[in-house]
Amino acid sequence: MDVLWILAHPEPRSLNGHLATEGQRALRAGGHRVEESNLYAMNWNPVVDTAGYAHPSAERFQVAAAAKRAHESGAVSADIRAEQEKIERADTIVIQFPMWWFGMPAILKGWFDRVWHQGFAYGLRGPNGEWIGYGDGFLAGKRAMAVVTMGGPGWLFGERGIHGAVDDLLFPLQHGTLFYAGAEVLPPVLVSGADRFTPEEGEAAAEQLRGRLLAIPTTEPIAFRTQNGGDYGQDLVLRPDIAPGLAGLRAHVA
Repeated sequence: MDVLWILAHPEPRSLNGHLATEGQRALRAGGHRVEESNLYAMNWNPVVDTAGYAHPSAERFQVAAAAKRAHESGAVSADIRAEQEKIERADTIVIQFPMWWFGMPAILKGWFDRVWHQGFAYGLRGPNGEWIGYGDGFLAGKRAMAVVTMGGPGWLFGERGIHGAVDDLLFPLQHGTLFYAGAEVLPPVLVSGADRFTPEEGEAAAEQLRGRLLAIPTTEPIAFRTQNGGDYGQDLVLRPDIAPGLAGLRAHVA
C-alpha cells in the first residue's frame, strides 16, 4: 500500500503520538510505504483565504468558484497543491485525530476546507456528463480509515449513551466527506477513555491498531449506499421501497 497518514494532534508524546508512531512503524515493517501530513508539526494554515486561490483581495471572494478557477489554472497555493499531490500518490488514507467537542480538531477541518475544494474534490462529472459523488469521485479505488481517540468511556458513545452513537458523530467525515469523494471507507479504529490510559492500555491500543492497519487490504468497507446505484431517485432521496420505515443516517447504510 501507499499510505497517506494525516495526523491532527499537537503533542507527539501523547497517546495519539504513540499510536501514529507505532502504526506507521508496523506499516513500513510490513513493506508498505507511508507518507505523513502531521498538521501541527507542519504549522498547517487551516483558514480559507484569498491567497490560497490567488484571488484578488479587492474582489468579492466566492470561495468555491475561486478555488475551481485556481485549480484549473494551476494557481492554488503551494501548500494546498502539496497535499493534493500526496493524496494522488496514495492508495490508502488514514485520518487520525482526537474527538474534540464531538468532531475533529479545527486544524483538520481546515485541511479539508482548503484542500478538498471545488474542481479537485467535488463538483466533478463522470464520462457521460453526470454529476458524481457518494461512491464515485476523485478517491475512487482508494481506501480510507479513521483512527479516533475519545476522552470519555466507550459506553457514553453507544447507541443509548448521552454523547450519541459514535457512528453518527463520524457520519459527516466517513459518509459526507470520504465516501462522497469515492473512497471505500473502512470501519474506524476507536480508542475510548483515552484521557485515562495507562502505559499498558496504550500498548494494547497500539496492538489493536497494528492489526487493523495490516488488514486494510482485506477489510470489508462500510456498506454505504451509492449515489448512482439505484437506491436514490433523481432527487437523491431514497426511493420509498428502500429501507421502508427507516429514516435518518442509518438509512444510508445498506
